[in-house]
Amino acid sequence: MKTFYQKFLLSITGLILFACSSSDDNETTPPPPPIPSEIEIVNAFPALRFTRPLDFQSPNDGTNRAFVVEQRGIINVFPNNADVQSSAVFLNIENIVDDSEEEMGLLAVAFHPNYDANGYFYVNYSSSRTLSRVSRFQVSSANSNVADPNSELVLLEIPQPFTNHNGGKLTFGPDGFLYIASGDGGSGGDPQGNAQNRMNLLGAILRIDVDRVENGLNYAIPIDNPFINDNNARDEIFAYGLRNPWRISFDIQTGTLWAGDVGQNQFEEIDIIESGNNYGWNILEGFNCFGANDCDQTNLTPPVFEYSHDNGDLSITGGYVYRGNAIPELQGRYIYGDFVSGRIWALTNSGTSPANELIEDTNLNISSFGTDNANELYICSFDGAIYRFEIN
Repeated sequence: MKTFYQKFLLSITGLILFACSSSDDNETTPPPPPIPSEIEIVNAFPALRFTRPLDFQSPNDGTNRAFVVEQRGIINVFPNNADVQSSAVFLNIENIVDDSEEEMGLLAVAFHPNYDANGYFYVNYSSSRTLSRVSRFQVSSANSNVADPNSELVLLEIPQPFTNHNGGKLTFGPDGFLYIASGDGGSGGDPQGNAQNRMNLLGAILRIDVDRVENGLNYAIPIDNPFINDNNARDEIFAYGLRNPWRISFDIQTGTLWAGDVGQNQFEEIDIIESGNNYGWNILEGFNCFGANDCDQTNLTPPVFEYSHDNGDLSITGGYVYRGNAIPELQGRYIYGDFVSGRIWALTNSGTSPANELIEDTNLNISSFGTDNANELYICSFDGAIYRFEIN
C-alpha cells in the first residue's frame, strides 16, 4: 500500500514524463532504420485457440504466464511458451457478462502493479445493455492459476445509452493509477453530446487511485486530476473528447499515453493523451470538422496521426510503442492495426511529420495488442489465434 507522500511523488514523476515526452516530440529526430522486409506474422501459440480474444496481458510476477481475455467473459492462463499445449480458465464470469451485442462483453484486464503481493486484477465488462462495470477481483489463495469469482469489488458503474462504443481498455500508468478508456456511449455522431459533456464518464480517459478509498467510493481521486476542483466536470476525468478509444497503452520508456480512437465515417485517429486535453469529438473527426462546414477548434487537441477510410481501413485498433528486443528496427515505433482491413503499421512520431509504414497486410480481424514480460508484442485476432512478429 503506497503512502500519500509516495503517491504524490509518483504523480509528479508522471507529469514530468508526460511533459518530457511532449517536448521530445517536437525535436528533430534522425530517420528510423528501415523496417525489415523479412518480418512476418506467426501464430505465437499454435496449439491454442480462443473465442473472440480481446486482450493479452502478463503480470509482472516472475511466472512468465500469459493471460488472454475472451469477450464472452472468460480469462485464460497458460505458460508463455510457443509449444504450450493447453490453457486453463483463470476466471469465468459469463454469468454476469452481457456479450449479446458485438461491442459488449468482457473487454480488458489489468493486473495491479503489486499483483505478486496482493493478487488484485481489474476488469471492464458489460453487465447489461445499459451498464458497464469496472471491478476488482483477486486470485485464489490456494491456486495462482485460478481467480476467486466471488471476490468482485465493483469500483465504477458507467451508464451506457447504446450498446456500442464502450471503449473498455484498462491500464496502470507509471504513476500507479488506473486509467480507463470510455467511449461516447454509442449510436452515430454522439447524438447526446457525451464526449463534450464532462458531467458524465463517457467519451473520456478516466484516472483513479485504486489503493485508497474516499467519499464513500471504492477508490479515490488522484490529487492532480485536471478537473478535481471543477464543479462542471467529473473528478475522474483525465482527458475527454474521444469517440471510441479502442485500446490505450503507455510507452514504458517515456511514460507517454497513446490511444487509437475509432472514427465515424471518414477518419481513424491516433492521439497522445495528456492531462486535461479535449480531443475534439464530436466537433472534429481526426483533423477535420464533423457534421458542419466549419467548426471552432479553439482549445482542441488534434491527433498525432489520422488515416482515411478510402482504402478499406475502417476501424483502428490501438497498439503499443515497441520496446522489445526481438526486432530492434521497430524500437520506439507505435505499432497498431485495423480491425477491418487487417493491416498493421508502424508510426514514428517525429512531431510535425509522423512517418507511417506498413508492416504487414493480413486477413485478420485484429481486435487488440498486448505485451509480455519481455515487452514483446502480441496480436489478438478474431480467428481465435494470438500472433507475434518474427524475422523470417
